Amino acid sequence: MKRLGHKGFFDIKIHQRGLAGQFLLPPFSVLHTYTGEWKRRKQQWLALGIKGEVGRGGEVYNAREWVRGKIPDEKGLCVNLTAGGRSVFDPVLCELMYSWFCPKGGSILDPFAGGSVRGVVASCMGYEYYGCELRPEQVQANREQAIEIFGGEEIGVNYPKWVVGDSNKVLDGLIEKGVKYDFIFTCPPYGNLEVYNDLEGDISNIQNYDEFLEAYSSIIHKACHCLRQNRFACFVVANYRDKKGFYHDFVGDTIRAFEEYGVHFYNELILVTPPGSLPVRAGRVFSSTRKVGKMHQNVLVFYKGEVKKIKEVFK
Repeated sequence: MKRLGHKGFFDIKIHQRGLAGQFLLPPFSVLHTYTGEWKRRKQQWLALGIKGEVGRGGEVYNAREWVRGKIPDEKGLCVNLTAGGRSVFDPVLCELMYSWFCPKGGSILDPFAGGSVRGVVASCMGYEYYGCELRPEQVQANREQAIEIFGGEEIGVNYPKWVVGDSNKVLDGLIEKGVKYDFIFTCPPYGNLEVYNDLEGDISNIQNYDEFLEAYSSIIHKACHCLRQNRFACFVVANYRDKKGFYHDFVGDTIRAFEEYGVHFYNELILVTPPGSLPVRAGRVFSSTRKVGKMHQNVLVFYKGEVKKIKEVFK
């Protein structure tokens, strides 16, 4: 990585030819996060000091407890776990989605911000980032980490911005002010699969799926209102099991929420994640329940506007 100008700005030299040289990785529908190329690039990002797990305290579902059977199998979802057990967002996926679907120098809205990863990567790449997060301690941890990485707040508009608040209410404020963004990128809570707190407004606390979906869809609709015309939105989601062991169609419900607002389903990518403890768990789980091990997530891309305008925005 080569530092450019302000701290936090850099360029990763690309020596490959063809699709990989032009688009960082070939723009295919399956992304393999366990390849050597992906891992090397991820390590480059983490070397900046990104620690996506910081600020995510509380009870966790970790791999060791999964193996010991202390966590119900229906909670099982293959995620990238930290030592503490929290799922951490992949910075390489951020880099790809930003470079593929956000206009150069554009602005990014993240209604489910969580850790620091998406904001730090956005700033490093020269995008404006606005993330909404309900937990004050998480926002504080993100800000402290950004200051440590970038060396201070005096770097203008490219410093990531996190705000504390309920996304439904924060988005109401943005709509009232007429604020618009060039890209929506986020990873929403998968129902109550991971519960971080009991704060009012945290939709991961909602036990009833229909009620959760109502609040979730409201956030999607309001975020779409804040999206500029002829722009993309991207949600990283996955289906997950209810208490009886049956899948919620979370992927399908996310698509329907966007379509209801008139923002159309445009691309689907499959993010294949490292198996982690899955080889240890899979035999026992499959033998007793016939549930196959899940090691992928769905990266859903939506478009608002006229398709013929894409080549004008993404020159």
